[in-house]
Amino acid sequence: MLRLLGILVTVVFAISAAIVTWPQFFRLERAFPFAQIVSLRGPLVLAFGIIGLLALLLCLARTARGFAVSVLIVALVASGANAAIMVTRGTGSATLPDKTEASLRVMTWNTAGAATDPAIIARTAVAMQADIVALPETTIETGEDVAVAMREMGHPMWAHHEDFGDREDYPDWDANSTTLLISPDLGDYAVVESSSDGTSNTSAVPSVVAMPVEGDGPIVVAVHAVAPRQDAMDAWRGDLQWIADQCAADDVILAGDFNATVDHMDRLGTDGGTLGRCHDATSATGSGAIGTWSTAWPALLGTPIDHVMATDRWKPVASVVLGTLDDAGSDHRPVIVQFERVGGD
Repeated sequence: MLRLLGILVTVVFAISAAIVTWPQFFRLERAFPFAQIVSLRGPLVLAFGIIGLLALLLCLARTARGFAVSVLIVALVASGANAAIMVTRGTGSATLPDKTEASLRVMTWNTAGAATDPAIIARTAVAMQADIVALPETTIETGEDVAVAMREMGHPMWAHHEDFGDREDYPDWDANSTTLLISPDLGDYAVVESSSDGTSNTSAVPSVVAMPVEGDGPIVVAVHAVAPRQDAMDAWRGDLQWIADQCAADDVILAGDFNATVDHMDRLGTDGGTLGRCHDATSATGSGAIGTWSTAWPALLGTPIDHVMATDRWKPVASVVLGTLDDAGSDHRPVIVQFERVGGD
């Protein structure tokens, strides 16, 4: 009887390990609670490693050795698989190559509202030579302060924004705003009029869709999707689909807080894209496994939910997730990607 129970527990453990390691196979990547679990691959590596260690110790008990060995094998395979996925996506780069005339640098940073000093945002954007800066949870007043500071440092930017206002469910909250800064070198832009009902914008917190009206710059979307809380799963799934729909044209860049990892985006890409026709740049350039949230956790134990993505018009050549600003106030890390325009200027 105990042997049968051990077999049953091992089988259930193996199935559970497979589901949390690769929920896409079971089409559960956007289902609660698997969406939340798979977003934390670093902790999964540790959790399965600890289970494996306990199983190894259990092997010392002769009567439980067969069961313990079975659990040990499953735990080692699951831990190794999650670690391999992280290594494949990249555990980080510290530098970007020199910027050329054909280069475009995109930075995104969820600033957590007033928690981050505009001067720090501006200095970071200038130091990174960013041409596009997506700032979820940032009011236009803060965005304009950042733009002014950048101009005074010789790096002018136009400030655009979307604001859902003081909603009853989230009054006086900076997450009701998203700001987007774009270099004048990319031409003039206008923000597409949108609404907060989920049909022409993300559902709970706003995104910004900026269209070029002069010049040859790309369509730029500063993204902020709702977090996948248990009571907001439908809205979260709708937000991811809406974001994917924004990347249907030939020349689009998405940047912001997606509140999702690339695991959650399975089957939302078209023409080989990660999300719509856009490709995730950090995964392509060796930084895709670095946790961008939360700064309270070591980078490899966090979740990579902040992204920069682009269509095939832009080739990502390098990316960095800045871990030097964890004490700047925000609970997110900035992400910077350098692109080269395909086909030249």
